[in-house]
Amino acid sequence: MSTPSAAPSWPHCAYGADPAVDSVGCRGIHVPGHTACLAHLADAHRDAYLAGLTPGASIDHRGTTLTEPLLNALLNALRDPATGDVRLGGAMFESATFEGDAGFRSATFEGGAVFRSATFEGGAMFQLATFGGAAMFESATFGGDAVFQLATFESYAGFRSATFKGDAGLVSATFKGYAVFRSATFEGDAGFESATFERGAGFESATFKGDAGFESATFKGYAVFRSAAFEGDAMLQSATFKADAIFESATFKGYAGFQLAAFEAGAGFRSATFGDYAGFESAIFKGEAGFQLAAFKGGAGFQLAAFEGGAGFRSAVFEGYAGFESAIFKGDAVFESATFEEADQFGPLVCAGRVVLSGAKFGGPVTLSFAARRLECRRTRWSSTAEIRLRCTTVDFAHAVFEYPLTIAAEPAPFVLTNGLQLSEDSLSNLTGSEVRVASLRGVDAAHLVLADLDLSGCLFSGTVHLDQIRLEGACTFDTAPTPVWRIWPPVRFTERRVLAEEHHWRASQPRAVRGWNVAVLGAGRAGPLQLAPVYRALRKAFEDGKHEPGAADFYYGEMEMRRRAGDIPRSERGLLTAYWALSGYGLRSSRALAWLGAAMVLTVVMLMAVGLAQETPKQTATGTVPDGGGKVTFEIDKDDPKNPTGDRFTGERFEKALNVTLNSVVFRSSGQDLTTAGTYIEMTSRLSEPVLLGLAVLAIRNRVKR
Repeated sequence: MSTPSAAPSWPHCAYGADPAVDSVGCRGIHVPGHTACLAHLADAHRDAYLAGLTPGASIDHRGTTLTEPLLNALLNALRDPATGDVRLGGAMFESATFEGDAGFRSATFEGGAVFRSATFEGGAMFQLATFGGAAMFESATFGGDAVFQLATFESYAGFRSATFKGDAGLVSATFKGYAVFRSATFEGDAGFESATFERGAGFESATFKGDAGFESATFKGYAVFRSAAFEGDAMLQSATFKADAIFESATFKGYAGFQLAAFEAGAGFRSATFGDYAGFESAIFKGEAGFQLAAFKGGAGFQLAAFEGGAGFRSAVFEGYAGFESAIFKGDAVFESATFEEADQFGPLVCAGRVVLSGAKFGGPVTLSFAARRLECRRTRWSSTAEIRLRCTTVDFAHAVFEYPLTIAAEPAPFVLTNGLQLSEDSLSNLTGSEVRVASLRGVDAAHLVLADLDLSGCLFSGTVHLDQIRLEGACTFDTAPTPVWRIWPPVRFTERRVLAEEHHWRASQPRAVRGWNVAVLGAGRAGPLQLAPVYRALRKAFEDGKHEPGAADFYYGEMEMRRRAGDIPRSERGLLTAYWALSGYGLRSSRALAWLGAAMVLTVVMLMAVGLAQETPKQTATGTVPDGGGKVTFEIDKDDPKNPTGDRFTGERFEKALNVTLNSVVFRSSGQDLTTAGTYIEMTSRLSEPVLLGLAVLAIRNRVKR
């Protein structure tokens, strides 16, 4: 109903009397059968009216000004002598004014109770009251304390736009119908401790200027606090929300306490603002928890909180402490584009799904500790030093930005909490091992990056800047080539070495790919030899700077492989690299060089035995002429040319001589044997090639054992 205007026109009342402004300016509805309201009725008529009332009767005193004695007289007339409690049928007090305390303690309203736009100048006492029908207090003004402790609202309870200037006490009240406090103003403290809301509870745009207490309250239907303003402390510890709890755009200027609260359905805090500490310690979120765009200006405590559904903190702002120690996320924990201005610790926490920090910003030094299935840090920005300690995680670090040293390390044992206990990882029980795998470092400036004890077998490196300055500590592992594979044509054999995941993807995509190379994964792109050669070169330098020469040798091998297969080098250079690879594995495969050396020596021995050694050792002859009459004799000493062998050439004696020639050739020495012309060329070739092969074998051994 509309608020009375200067010339009121009251609707027809239940008793057939039309209200009118009497000679004293009263807007109260007339008592049935009279021309005045109850307040201005003659004493005799008032007594007669009150005497005619019986418990359970319906009354209509809209617009009437009721003093405390007058109200007490009215209620006493409706008091049930059997119980001593007031019992009313329908009660119409719309726009009524209660001067002094209004005592409806233990009253029972069997019909509708209408207090719309009523004014309670003193206290409004409705303790233990029972409202059997709709209870309508819309736009009512409570000048003193409003006490509804243990009151029961069997049907609709409407307090829309009501104003509570004193304290509002609804402790242990029961709302069986919808409870609407939309746009209500609580200027004092509001107490809803242990209240029960069996259907929806609407507090949209309500203003709590004092403390708001909802401890242990139970919301069986939806609880809507959208755009509500809590200017004092908001205490909802141990509250239970069985349906959706909506706090979107709510403002908490004081302390916000949700410790041990149970959100059995969705919890929506989108765009909420917490001006002071927000405590969600040990809270349980069984449905989706949405804190998107929320602003935590004070500390935010989620220690021991349990998120059974997804948790969204997308674009949230944490200006102070962000406490998630021992928090458990059974779904995804999304902190995409969130801002952490001063948080120095984040975790340790457990997440059975993804922890998404993509686009997040960290303003100060911070340590992040996660045991999660996957961590996504794409385009995450750190403005100070940071340490990320992980367990059981695959981390995507693509395009992350950091200006100061940042460490990503695997934690070998469960995290130890501040109380000395270990963080429980029961929600990750289906995962084996504590390995931390890196999925991508693409687009990262690795000049200040330290990786410790990580699995890099699936990491994508192409596009990483300053990769040669990355620091690899502990046992950082890479993928390896497939197990040795032999094929007649074309001949293929892969020896064990460290291999980048992108080489796996590239080789697996080739037309004649050998089984064992891993197929491409999402995000691998189309990196080929031309892009991978610089990556191998940078990692080789990083290993060399770290005094890890065997690892550097593997990456040198990979670099040379990619150079040999790249399409931007001349054919002659590719041929040279192919020969280098075939003879010694780029100076890194001693077995290959030794095999070639052995083969060359065997071939040299065979060829020398066949055509290189002379048939027999040529004999020297001396010839001269004796002058007549004597005198000085001059001799010419000559030696026959070695004769090509005939007959049985492969004898033990010839083998011994050929082996002697060959062994001397390996160390650049002449054997001193008499060789045929062919044998001389064979020896020259041997003295050129075999020492080179021996040197390559020695170089390969050196590269594998030095530190």
